[in-house]
Amino acid sequence: MSEQVQERRTMNLNMGPQHPATHGVLRVELELEGETVVKATPHIGYLHTGIEKTAESKLYYKVIPMTDRMDYLAPMSNNLGYCLAVEKLMNIEVPDKVKFARVCLTELTRLKSHLVWIGTHAMDIGALSMSLYSFRERESVIDVYEAVSGQRMMSTFFRIGGLAQELPGDFDKLVRKAVKDIRHGMIDYERLLNDNKIFRIRTINVAKISAEDAINCGLTGPCLRGSGVNYDVRKTNPYSGYDKFDFEVPLGKNGDVYDRFLVRCEEMKQSLRIVEQALDGMPEGPYRAHVPGVVLPPKEDVLSKMESLIFHFKIITEGFKPPRGAVYQAIEAPKGELGFYISSDGTNKPHRMRVRPPSFVNLSTLPKMVEGGLVADVIAAIGSIDIVLGEVDR
Repeated sequence: MSEQVQERRTMNLNMGPQHPATHGVLRVELELEGETVVKATPHIGYLHTGIEKTAESKLYYKVIPMTDRMDYLAPMSNNLGYCLAVEKLMNIEVPDKVKFARVCLTELTRLKSHLVWIGTHAMDIGALSMSLYSFRERESVIDVYEAVSGQRMMSTFFRIGGLAQELPGDFDKLVRKAVKDIRHGMIDYERLLNDNKIFRIRTINVAKISAEDAINCGLTGPCLRGSGVNYDVRKTNPYSGYDKFDFEVPLGKNGDVYDRFLVRCEEMKQSLRIVEQALDGMPEGPYRAHVPGVVLPPKEDVLSKMESLIFHFKIITEGFKPPRGAVYQAIEAPKGELGFYISSDGTNKPHRMRVRPPSFVNLSTLPKMVEGGLVADVIAAIGSIDIVLGEVDR
């Protein structure tokens, strides 16, 4: 009797790029054996904008609005990373008021980004009403954005050497309202999700990644800390005065979807602490460094002083020329380590600009998380990584 050989049959399935749970235009090519994922291959590039290359043809200050379009849920974080890199290249020290204002606004940005994440991630795995709660609190942060910059989304509020303009008179009141709203909202989130049986089944021991694998893959941010690795750029390489703020870095244990959820929730509470400290300790002083020829003078001076008008005109039309050299500046963005590498050849435009986007690097760990698991868990895994395709494709 001839020996029978059982053939292993698999099926290839495209998830995305139109699938709502792929958070934009991500396509994941899945090889399935039944409902088990044998292989997962992310395909990107559907939202490619060429921001890095385009930046090399623009004056330094004209690059700032482009950074908003990368992680469009965290525009002020992108602004900060780029401005800090150019300031390092130019050896510019900004006033303390600018540092505190930047910390306050970027932590609000972290909260805004996490609020979108918690609502959409929960909705992906069946908790449909969660997005209504989280977007409710997000409006309070959007109100602050609108007050300081006039924009609800693409703020472009930070400038090389400072801020676009003075903080509005009701800034303190608006921010404290946002803090109060989010802190109250967090109670609802935890009641809805922490002990929710279905949510726990969909997240605990799902899409696990070990600390060793996370480090080897270059994972950063809440995804890395969810695996128990204590790494936060705000602590390891403080910038913008973060060493003056008291906050803790939350860590997970199992490296699963549930741990990444808990880490982000605790991060939101720590961000609220930082925002309150920034408000309480906000120093008086100018909102821009005084570096004629590099930093735009205040608008009121441009309208009343000939010297300021000349500097303004020359910066807008010709830009400025940093010395030759190269710098790398990293910040702790909501998704992880966001780094800007800028190379200067002494002209008024960057010779090279490259970005280390956390969404791009973190997404590369998806196969490790989902292979061997169920196809339904791919949805939970993608949501837990918290990617923005504008940053992945940039």
